[in-house]
Amino acid sequence: MFKRLALLTVAAVMILAFGTSAVAKDLIVGVSWSNFQEERWKTDEAAIKGQLEKMGAKYIMADAQASAEKQIADIENLIARGANALIVLAWDADAVLPAVAKAEAEGLPVVGYDRLIEKTGVFYLTFDNKEVGRMQARAVFAVKPEGNYAFIKGAPTDPNAEFLYEGQLEVLDEAIKAGKIKNVAAQGTEGWKPEVAQRNMEQILTAANNKIDAVVASNDGTAGGVVAALTAQGMEGITPVSGQDGDHAALNRVARGTQTVSVWKDARELGKAAAKIAVELASGKKPEGTIKWSGGAKGIEMDAILLAPVPVTKDNLNVVVDAGWISKDVLCQGVEGQCP
Repeated sequence: MFKRLALLTVAAVMILAFGTSAVAKDLIVGVSWSNFQEERWKTDEAAIKGQLEKMGAKYIMADAQASAEKQIADIENLIARGANALIVLAWDADAVLPAVAKAEAEGLPVVGYDRLIEKTGVFYLTFDNKEVGRMQARAVFAVKPEGNYAFIKGAPTDPNAEFLYEGQLEVLDEAIKAGKIKNVAAQGTEGWKPEVAQRNMEQILTAANNKIDAVVASNDGTAGGVVAALTAQGMEGITPVSGQDGDHAALNRVARGTQTVSVWKDARELGKAAAKIAVELASGKKPEGTIKWSGGAKGIEMDAILLAPVPVTKDNLNVVVDAGWISKDVLCQGVEGQCP
């Protein structure tokens, strides 16, 4: 422990004289992924690796494969492999706390990546998730300002799921209180799995005799499950559905009219930011743009950077094409009529 702290102290002194890039070549950044099989994280990883390479730092990783127990072991292994800083995408934000504490005891800074790890000393990097929820609800509400709403929430182990739901309800609260909207179901989705979301949506439709007018789904994976359930009942393209992440399949659904909105969080920017923050923290430097944030369930004040999301609907699909996020061919596959 003391040897690692001494090395980090030397790095902090060097950063003052030579800047981040001068010492980054001596740094190893370990990334603990919660479930690397999900499409989304491949984009994030490429951005992290690319930025670290530019800065001269080394990238190592481990995939928890949707297991809290494995993620704990992974973090310990990343420490043993010589990581100077950790980026952790938590599978279970509470279960991972002992491993994070061990990393900090070894002198390693920890970046909670996209999902909150609510602990003093952890740096929180994400998009503004409550605003994502607000954007989802606004887009659905614009299409269907009255009726029966179903909420397909995220994983119960992910604090983001509640942030999103809180943001959604902020937008819809007035209409709910006025009786214009009825919240008929709010169902969590284990592991954010599309097949679980589909099963939950099927059960909601059965219980409501298909009388569901709108679905606020919390990400594109769950939205895909919802659309599959709606399609089986001939309700696709009629019932508005939200999502987030800008998954290619979801953006194609937006273009085809079966999904109303995907709130785009440019994972490339998030990945780049995580790499920079990890190197700067390991070098004893405070990242530019850091704010104090205490919006978690425990109210713990943490250093944080929150990036701005962008809602993508049929009206502004050109945004993701122009940004090089998706090709026009992929976006417009199967679309009848005009497509950006």
